[in-house]
This record gives sequence, structure tokens and C-alpha cells, in this order.
Amino acid sequence: MSATDPQTHATPADTAQRRLIVRLAQDRSDLAAVQRLRYRVFAEEMGADIAPPSIGLDIDAFDELCDHLLVIDEDAPAADAVVGTYRLLRESVARSAGGFYSEGEFDLAPLAAARADASRDMVELGRSCVLAPYRTAPTISLLWRGIAEYLNAHRISMMFGCASFPGIDPDMFAPALSYLYHHHLLPVEQRPTVLAGKGVAMERLAPGTYDKRHAMFQLPPLIKGYIRVGAMFGDGAYIDHAFNTVDVCVVMPVDKITSRYAARFSYAA
Repeated sequence: MSATDPQTHATPADTAQRRLIVRLAQDRSDLAAVQRLRYRVFAEEMGADIAPPSIGLDIDAFDELCDHLLVIDEDAPAADAVVGTYRLLRESVARSAGGFYSEGEFDLAPLAAARADASRDMVELGRSCVLAPYRTAPTISLLWRGIAEYLNAHRISMMFGCASFPGIDPDMFAPALSYLYHHHLLPVEQRPTVLAGKGVAMERLAPGTYDKRHAMFQLPPLIKGYIRVGAMFGDGAYIDHAFNTVDVCVVMPVDKITSRYAARFSYAA
């Protein structure tokens, strides 16, 4: 059963006419709504193995540490009002509580060591999802407007996180992974690497042996969006069996978000 099955969840007829707002979660009710949304997308739609399934929530230990960005449909019933989310974890919070979620997949030490301004926080983006009917430009623009405002409010110097391909077979996306390796890899002195024994090489195919247009077509929309704002990638892909994904480490300097795209996000919103 999919996350938008009409027998299980209400689905809006025309999302273009919905009244959408973006804000941070304010209380435990907001957090529970985020966890329900994530369960609908990750477990019901994408097949993630989330336990216990009976409660219908995606919960982990990092939720209590993070800020949660919400897109809310003001025209939807309260139980279905949260339709998009991003989880944001600031470095100052993560270091006091044991580290980042991504450190379970990638060695981030080069990233932290190479940044220009160590006095400013990095922020980890994660657990991003949007209900299928709302995967449109207005919803994504709202999320990025919220992110741009968050970066400014907390003087963030760099964003990073895991971005995912569906399924756990990296060879299904050999052209796309190879394209990222050949064209968007971080300089070696800044480059996170997948943890030993937990991933595979991104370079599945040699240069010139795959069609670049096909590789671009294979990229998930979120990764294409990251590339458009100047993102670069770590080396290696993590096989996440629990979430049924192949993960890559994406890094985005903040100045490329705030100077080039924040105004556009605000206008779209």
C-alpha cells in the first residue's frame, strides 16, 4: 500500500490551490506529525524497515537534538497537515551529544578540518521527505526558503548530509554514481569518505563508457537540485539496507545558497 492510498490517507485534488506555510516545529505535537509523515513516505511508500511498524512513526535518537522544518497545508485536516519536512542538526548541538547521523555512514573529519571559518557551525540536513502529491516547485521552494532563513539566523558556514538513490543495488545507478564521481567530487582535502566495509565505490563505470544524459536522467530530483546550487560530493556510496537506499554524502557551501538562491526561494514562496 502506498503512502497516498486514498483508503488510508486523504489526498488533495489540486495541490496548486492549497495554502502552504513553512515554519519550524514548535512542540511535541509537531514532532509527532513529522514522524508520521516520515513513516508514510519512508516505510509505506519506499519500503524502509522501520520498527516497530505498529505505531506508524519514524523515530530515532537524533530527533530530540534536531530542529525540524515543516511545510504545512493549512487547508488539510490537522492529522494530514504536515506535508513536507527537513531535519536540521547544528554542529554545536551534535558535538555535545555524540556526533552527527551521517557519521554512521561517512568519515566527516576532512570536511570539518578544511572549512574556512571554524567559529561558525556546520549543519546536517537529513530525513527530508514530501508527500507525493506535494512534490511540486512551490513545496520545494518553501522548504528551501525555510533553510535559507535558518542558515542566516544561526550563522551556518556549511551544509551537508546524505542524499539517497532508491533501492540497494548501486549498479542500477552506475551511470549516475559514476557521473557524480567524475564531475562533482569534492577536493581530496575536504572529501568525506564512506566508512570501510559499509559502502561501495561510486565510480562504477569508466569515463566515456556511459551516456551523460542518461546519467543525469537517473539522478533523483533532490540531488539534481543540490547540484544546481553548487553541491559537491564525498567519495563512496553507503548501502542502507534498513531504509532501502544507496546514500551519497553531499556538501553545500552556504554562500551559494544565500547569495544565489535565497531571493528566488522567498519570491516563489
